[in-house]
Amino acid sequence: MSEETKSLNFIEHIIEEDLANGLSKDKLRFRFPPEPNGYLHIGHTKAIGISFGLGEKYNAPVNLRFDDTNPAKEEQEYVDAIKRDVAWLGYTWANELYSSDYFETLYNWAVQLIKDGKAYVDSQSSEAMAEQKGTPTQPGVDGPYRNRSIAENLDLFERMKNGEFDEGEHILRAKIDMQHPNMLMRDPIMYRILKKDHHRTGDTWCIYPMYDWTHGESDYIEQISHSLCSLEFKPHRELYDWFKEHVYDYAANELPMLPKQREFARLNLSYTIMSKRKLLKLVQEGIVSGWDDPRMPTISGLRRRGYTPNSIRQFIEKVGVAKRENVIDVSLLEFCIREDLNKTAPRVMAVLDPVKLVITNYPEDKEEWFDAENNPEDDSAGSRKVPFSKTLYIERADFKEEASSKFFRLKLGSEVRLKNAYIIKGEHVVKDDQGQITEIHCTYSTDTEKKVKGTLHWVSIKHALKAEVREYDRLFMDEAPDSHQDKDFMDFINPNSLKVINAFVEPSLADAAIGDRFQFQRLGYFNVDNDSKPGHLVFNKTVGLRDSWAKQKPKPQQQNKPQQSQHIRPAIEVIKQLGKKYTNLPEAKQERSKAEIIKLAESVSYEDLQPLFNTAAKKAGTRIATMIALGVLLKNGQERNADIEAFIEKALEDKNDILVAEAKTI
Repeated sequence: MSEETKSLNFIEHIIEEDLANGLSKDKLRFRFPPEPNGYLHIGHTKAIGISFGLGEKYNAPVNLRFDDTNPAKEEQEYVDAIKRDVAWLGYTWANELYSSDYFETLYNWAVQLIKDGKAYVDSQSSEAMAEQKGTPTQPGVDGPYRNRSIAENLDLFERMKNGEFDEGEHILRAKIDMQHPNMLMRDPIMYRILKKDHHRTGDTWCIYPMYDWTHGESDYIEQISHSLCSLEFKPHRELYDWFKEHVYDYAANELPMLPKQREFARLNLSYTIMSKRKLLKLVQEGIVSGWDDPRMPTISGLRRRGYTPNSIRQFIEKVGVAKRENVIDVSLLEFCIREDLNKTAPRVMAVLDPVKLVITNYPEDKEEWFDAENNPEDDSAGSRKVPFSKTLYIERADFKEEASSKFFRLKLGSEVRLKNAYIIKGEHVVKDDQGQITEIHCTYSTDTEKKVKGTLHWVSIKHALKAEVREYDRLFMDEAPDSHQDKDFMDFINPNSLKVINAFVEPSLADAAIGDRFQFQRLGYFNVDNDSKPGHLVFNKTVGLRDSWAKQKPKPQQQNKPQQSQHIRPAIEVIKQLGKKYTNLPEAKQERSKAEIIKLAESVSYEDLQPLFNTAAKKAGTRIATMIALGVLLKNGQERNADIEAFIEKALEDKNDILVAEAKTI
């Protein structure tokens, strides 16, 4: 096997195998299909990078398709933001498409399914449908409308489309198998009545297709060869295939290729919250200034903080493509931006915590302009002039009256080099009434060839520009802020995640434009914020020169302890583990486990939890843990559906008193 083949990820292996089995390379097509119901965050960059990366690798088109099937939650604002973010990352889509472009085709195919006896209009209440759908361990039963005549179904569906019925009166369901072991295959909903204007189609439609019906058929219409999605969609693959195989009979000549769905692990990042609901809470409670706050994991927040498209793309490449969920250390993302800016960011001098330095033997009215290298990593970057005078600012931390031999910065009686300028020697200090040093007096030497160990950055007071510097740090102080049983994720907010500093910078920055990035020498990387105006420079700290959090991490041997591993495992996996032991625990420990499950459930999606509805009846502990977690999701706004109602009803009939009690609470 060649080295190139060995380096392929599992999706590329699938594609290479398909090509070897006869798929023409010019038939490869990919897509990134966001729902326009919010802003993209760092988690989305993996899906973006995989699809567009494959497009680049195979010189294949990649569509940007908005799966806009829910007018209640979708807005043009989100469409615009998503397009801006994808373009900023440096990706070019072949076509900008919308599932709403296919509403007429989807409707016509649905009519054909009715004619073929593969779909029917159901007029029951949601409660009745839930009862008939069965449970993960009990097959469903056919409803009273399942065998309506084709003529009646066609009439009702057309009248649904024409707006004759109210929301909730009727739905269109696929006619598959009410006894199917996969509950998603038990006659899933295809259309519902929703009398809301769509951001693109206006009031043309009052019935809207469900995601599972729309998504796969949109892939098919676009002749997508490989439909790539995250692991929570794996249980949906069987339904995806059923739908596409049935519509194939209607369009095989025009649309000969059936797409293949494959799933990859989502991106989970330490010290980071990915839940949109929790990110919204940070905004609403004023913890951050908005969705583009530089501490937020949104793409717009990262852009404002100073991250580059290249650094994010490098990060996604290093993360790779996996089949199993894992947690990536945020320090890898920080490493990528450091590495990128080290090559590209001009070096400048800025002093964030200034103390005045007076060179006593330098002429009062003299000033000089020294050459300063813009970037030692880039020979083409050239140089600039920086002014020098009798009085300078240096960092307060760069001076000590008395210090050990290991302190290589300025101290009384010792010499250091001023970057790009002279060597100075500390002579004495001036203090105020409180004993605070207000001035450091030095002498300078014109012998710049002398060897000294320390080099300091500085700015000339006479020429310095005032600047507002916003020093950002990680928003959370814990690796997994939403995985603790006894604490809210808000308890881990870093109180020092933002410090606003009045600083001084060299005059070359007078014309710095919004978005420009610099290395403040010896301090870190900074960029010009959106709030910056002529005469009022504002800089954001992107990242320090070194990982300041590394020293706070446990030693390697500590990281291998069992109690540490729980904090980096996906929450759903921890819930399952707690469930396995639940019924064997004494009452006090059950209460502690329940509290932990409730906490973990805050970071679990319905897609994570739903497969556990199929847990065998004998595994009561897992079913109890699932019920507890479901209660949290419902409390946080998860809509009840047939699967949920069936799971609850089955639990209420169980012999396990604890499970029955938990089911009764919801």
